[in-house]
Amino acid sequence: MGEFEVHRVRFFGLVPAGVRCLACQPRGGRLALARTDGAVEVYNFAANYFQEKVIPGHEARSVEALCWAAGDRLFGAGLGGDITEYDLARLCLARSVDGCGGPIWSMAANGSGTQLAIGCEDGSVKLFQVVPGGIQFERNLDRRKGRILCLSWHPSDTHIAAGSIDALRVFDVSSGQTVQRIMVNYHVQKVKRECIVWSIAFLSSGTVVTSDSFGRVQFWDWERGTLLESHTVSTSAVLSLAVSEKEDSIVVGTSTGATYQFQLLPVKMGSLEKRWVRTKPFQHHTHDVRAVAHSSTALISGGLDAQLVIRPLMEKMQKKGYEAALRKFIFPHRRLVSCARKARLLLFQFSQHLELWRLGSTDETGKDGEVLPLCRMPEHLLQLKSKGPEHIYCSCVSPCGSWVAYSTASRFHLYRVQYEGGGVSIKKVPKVPKLLLPAYQLQFSSDSGSLFVASARGSVHVLQLLEPGGCKHLHTFRPPSGSPEAVYLLASSADGHWLAAVSGDWAIHVYNLKGFKHHCMVPTYSCAVTALAIHPVTNNLVIAYSDQQLFEFGIPEKQYTAWSRMVQNCGLHKVWLERDSPITHITFNPKNPSHILLHDTYMFCVLDKSLPLPDNSALLMNQSTLKQLPETARQRQLHAFKICKKFQPLLFADLLDENCLVMVERPIMDIKTQLPPPIQQKKFGT
Repeated sequence: MGEFEVHRVRFFGLVPAGVRCLACQPRGGRLALARTDGAVEVYNFAANYFQEKVIPGHEARSVEALCWAAGDRLFGAGLGGDITEYDLARLCLARSVDGCGGPIWSMAANGSGTQLAIGCEDGSVKLFQVVPGGIQFERNLDRRKGRILCLSWHPSDTHIAAGSIDALRVFDVSSGQTVQRIMVNYHVQKVKRECIVWSIAFLSSGTVVTSDSFGRVQFWDWERGTLLESHTVSTSAVLSLAVSEKEDSIVVGTSTGATYQFQLLPVKMGSLEKRWVRTKPFQHHTHDVRAVAHSSTALISGGLDAQLVIRPLMEKMQKKGYEAALRKFIFPHRRLVSCARKARLLLFQFSQHLELWRLGSTDETGKDGEVLPLCRMPEHLLQLKSKGPEHIYCSCVSPCGSWVAYSTASRFHLYRVQYEGGGVSIKKVPKVPKLLLPAYQLQFSSDSGSLFVASARGSVHVLQLLEPGGCKHLHTFRPPSGSPEAVYLLASSADGHWLAAVSGDWAIHVYNLKGFKHHCMVPTYSCAVTALAIHPVTNNLVIAYSDQQLFEFGIPEKQYTAWSRMVQNCGLHKVWLERDSPITHITFNPKNPSHILLHDTYMFCVLDKSLPLPDNSALLMNQSTLKQLPETARQRQLHAFKICKKFQPLLFADLLDENCLVMVERPIMDIKTQLPPPIQQKKFGT
């Protein structure tokens, strides 16, 4: 693997926003997630839960509810009172309609996806028709006092159940009238505090399921208005609830961070009578579980601790392995850190500002594992604040450290940075071309002379950077066949000849920067691209996919390399393929062309192409474990994958020079210390 001097960086103060709501695409393979800062993310089940879409947040926009309608159209609603449709190709808001009922607390689509119902602050439930190009107001249902906190359609689309404070109501959709009103606390004696119905589900059998602030999950017969079953699962509130498509399983989330599964089981073996039984408790979160979802094979939960947890149902799995792995996502599957190798600078991206840091340095040398004293401490050079309520889409710093660029939904900014003595000055570049918007990814050329801007409809703009501080638009690349999707990944070659771009349809196009023309398209693959990079010596394009497969494509030859074909013929190690975190960055060591450096959140790997691939009988061990083996055993484990798991969670890793690495970590405990305190729970023996 070789020895490296490692800059271990832990001063990136990122605190991910908590999860506010989840929505599984009906009969589809995607999960939509909204965070407390207004950001919306889309995860693809088929691509191993890769985060394929991100729509950045907005300070003035809250998202309290998400739902899919009319197939693949995604709608959101929040306390601003608007219903918003998201453009998942351009990664922005497509259109908004005022709900005309004040803040919107809940929203649900009917089974056919043709109607939306919203629950408002003023106590009204409003119906909207989903039409091509937008939604249209249809009518109000019977309005009563009290905000509508949750909604659920009956599978037949004839009735809607709504939960509020101390009561639930059932509406007849055709007449708009309230046909049943149930007080959820009528059977409890001397209740002095109000009971909030946080979540509701309407089953095809006519049973209404509610979860409330008293920690109960209750089952009601809506026609008779009677309580069928009541389960107290927590001493604090049960905040969220979701039902499986077959209606035989329910998952609930609580304010203590625990999630529970209920299953509809026979009372005894062979009996036709069934009852709901609490079967499985899970404690994967530390804070409120505000959102849960139930896919066909997994229980999904999101908490204010920012974690998205996907817990597979083992009885639904055909075989154990990758698909049966518990997944926890807390960090985005995209780059928030960029590195100026020559200047040894790091640029950190937050939601509304950027931070530029200079790495520390040392004059000492030492043995493996030693911590060297610094002769110069890391230095915070500047903080660049974004104006307005929009969150930052993307950012980048040039290799020389003299240029910084970032983009929001409506603004693109380019700055010239100058270092004079011990000070730093920054100047905004005027008259930046407006055609650059929206920008989804930024990449500077290796000589810092050009800036590549990934844009909508598969296009990439090329800017020439001018001294002392200006820019000029040179060319716009577009895929020959066209694409409705935005470009989300870029890679340029060190010699300035080639540029690779990946759009949301997972197509990879390679462009010739010297002739400004389309060169070729990489053969399509069935999974999302998570990272790619062009080798500085061979100009081979190395691609990592969400199913953990690795490909190497020879750009000049327009075909896969012999090594790539060998990898596909032999197959990668099963432990490598069963990893649940995608590769997010790839780089190379120019002094050792056979080495590929790549990392995910939990490991850093040097892939040595000159060594044989391991078979499944070999151990894919951490390097620290390998060092403890005798020399003969180490020789038997000699293969291409050199893995280091010392640095976790790893947000960024790059090679500064042939002997020096920078690793950016964000320890989970550092994030938890900045979260509000969780609910205090009595523990045995204290």
